[in-house]
Amino acid sequence: MHAGSMTETTEHPPHPLAAAFGRPKWIAVGCVVALAALGWVYLALAVADMGSASLGPGMGFLDNLPRAVQAICRPLFGDTAPAHGVALIALMWAAMTLAMMLPTAGPMILTYAEIADTAAKKGETIVSPLVLAAGYLVMWLGYAVVATVAQVLFTRLALMDTGMTSASVLFSGAIFIGAGIYQFTPLKHACLNQCQRPFPFFFANWQTTVKGVFRLGVQQGLYCLGCCWAMMLVMFAVGVMNVVWMAGLGIVMTIEKIGSGRHFSHAVGVVLIVAGLGFVIVAFAAHWPR
Repeated sequence: MHAGSMTETTEHPPHPLAAAFGRPKWIAVGCVVALAALGWVYLALAVADMGSASLGPGMGFLDNLPRAVQAICRPLFGDTAPAHGVALIALMWAAMTLAMMLPTAGPMILTYAEIADTAAKKGETIVSPLVLAAGYLVMWLGYAVVATVAQVLFTRLALMDTGMTSASVLFSGAIFIGAGIYQFTPLKHACLNQCQRPFPFFFANWQTTVKGVFRLGVQQGLYCLGCCWAMMLVMFAVGVMNVVWMAGLGIVMTIEKIGSGRHFSHAVGVVLIVAGLGFVIVAFAAHWPR
């Protein structure tokens, strides 16, 4: 047998890294976990001051914790945040969007990844879920910029102190009542419906280009912003660096997006309105002549 009489074709197994990137679902899971963790890590570092600044409702328990534990819950900015701290505040809000909002987008990103996974198995062209997540985050990073400007304005108007907590009970009450009322609005539920049902959206608007998928992420980010912006404002009332409320609100918004229905959203709205009215009553009682 001559050496050239037979041609053997040897198929090399795919590189492990290439195989991993060929699984959109796992990329999506890693994206959500890593970026959300990055946000929480930054917040943990940002609250490393050991001062006695008031961080808002629910945070007093920190005084009884070991200093190592307090380090993840105290604000770096304290009571002496200078004007040049605006950039640091912007980074903080950006970290909050990663920590609080990206997990709520998990179902949406995973839905896209599952569709892309099926398409990839059929040999069709797909775009990484990272592109979708990037488009989504663009909207919330924009919100972080607006929130930073609002925080600076509220501080200059003496509605918030330099420790990033509310300096006005009426201001806190107005935010709670406003966020509660928004829970009942048609815009809230129109956006929430889109967040809860991402499959029809992707099925009707499927894209196979980077630009197209990025645009889908921006659209989903816009729906999410329309759904959750008012609840995020509650952080101004309870203390911007109040990690207890960060976690609580993040859980509430995640439950809303996994298909909890209008009853849950309305219940949250009632709780927010009642809490806001409580703030208002306290404010008037403090100034009521005795």
